Amino acid sequence: MKATIRNPKLWVPTLYLAQGLPFFAVAIVANQMLKSMGVPNDELNHWTALIGFAWVFKPLWSPFLELAPSKKLVVTFFQVFGGLCLGGVALALQAPFWFAASMAMLALVGISAATHDIACDGLYITSLDEKGQAQYAGWTGTFFNAAKFFTTGALLLLAGHFEKTLGVVPAWTICFCILGAMMIALGLYNGWALPLAKNEIAAGTNAASIARTLREVIVEFFKKPGIWVSIVFIILFRAGEAQVQSIGPLFLREARHLGGLGLSTAEVGAVYGTVGTVAFLVGSIAGGYFTSWLSLKRAILWLILAVNLPNIAFYLLSYFQPTDLSIIGAALSVEMFGYGFGFVGLILYMMQVVAPGKYQTAHYAFATGIMQLGFVLFKLFSGDIQIALGYQHFFIWVMLSAIPVAVLSQLIPMTARPQQKEEAQPAPLEQAV
Repeated sequence: MKATIRNPKLWVPTLYLAQGLPFFAVAIVANQMLKSMGVPNDELNHWTALIGFAWVFKPLWSPFLELAPSKKLVVTFFQVFGGLCLGGVALALQAPFWFAASMAMLALVGISAATHDIACDGLYITSLDEKGQAQYAGWTGTFFNAAKFFTTGALLLLAGHFEKTLGVVPAWTICFCILGAMMIALGLYNGWALPLAKNEIAAGTNAASIARTLREVIVEFFKKPGIWVSIVFIILFRAGEAQVQSIGPLFLREARHLGGLGLSTAEVGAVYGTVGTVAFLVGSIAGGYFTSWLSLKRAILWLILAVNLPNIAFYLLSYFQPTDLSIIGAALSVEMFGYGFGFVGLILYMMQVVAPGKYQTAHYAFATGIMQLGFVLFKLFSGDIQIALGYQHFFIWVMLSAIPVAVLSQLIPMTARPQQKEEAQPAPLEQAV
């Protein structure tokens, strides 16, 4: 029985705001903080990429969350715990060994956020019927991206202000305290607002039986026809995008004599976190309509080009090094619009080509883990490549990185390949991932 006690308008926004805040804190805010602290591009991307592996491997422990009494308990615990860890980053900045301490705390934030994601989506699915899920689907994306708007826009503007008035360490201490306090407040509020979403454990279900089911799901995933080609496609899809998303914001901050644009933290927040985020959202909506009109098979090449061709904006910025914020903002808007427009292609490929089968929900979760793996792998080495090539040649390399996936998209099927005829049956694992 579904326990939807309160109106979803009271908890869907706060649930997905809490999903987004720690994700963007690790993915973007941490990079900006480390850049302000003088950490080189290669080193900071190495560490934040490694933290990103939490989202890669989360499907492996997601089934075991079904052993908790309810999804609400898991969600609220990890919101509060994540908030404490974000506050721990602020505390770590005060230590002589601040870098190691802050990376340790950010790693805990990543693990906590990745685990929260599992229970968050599970609670949404089990607490709403199909009509409700469709009705509030737009809300989930809106408030997840509201977290991006806040962290990469308002928070960076605030950090930039405090960097000038108080200094770098106090500025980022305040910012991570704000993030931590927001997460704790959301956890406490959601403890009241969220439906219970009890986990219905079948008789005889325990950690050992879940581990056996997990093994079967993994085996079935890798038995899918053409799965290795699909894995290569998913990873290569993010080759250019992952590198430009990792280095682009750092390029904006880099000193002009080193090839960057020399923007302040606040200016990056203004052009990248606000205007850029709005362009991304508009692009995502437009990409969805475009693909539904044309079909994935006919649209996929255009979607790949949409993600990658606008990266020429970064090359032009590195070549001309403009100082006018309106020009910089316009260039970034084009790039972010294309990113949002084309990224739809990867999501639909995973849903329509990779996921179908007996364990559809679980296999989609595995595909999203592979998607994150693609981002992490290219982010991991993006700093090394940028330092070796310089910014201008790096952005040329980024555009060339799109060629393999563009070619592959024309050689592989864009529909699910036939398998042994087994109708999709719900399994305990599918409720967990």
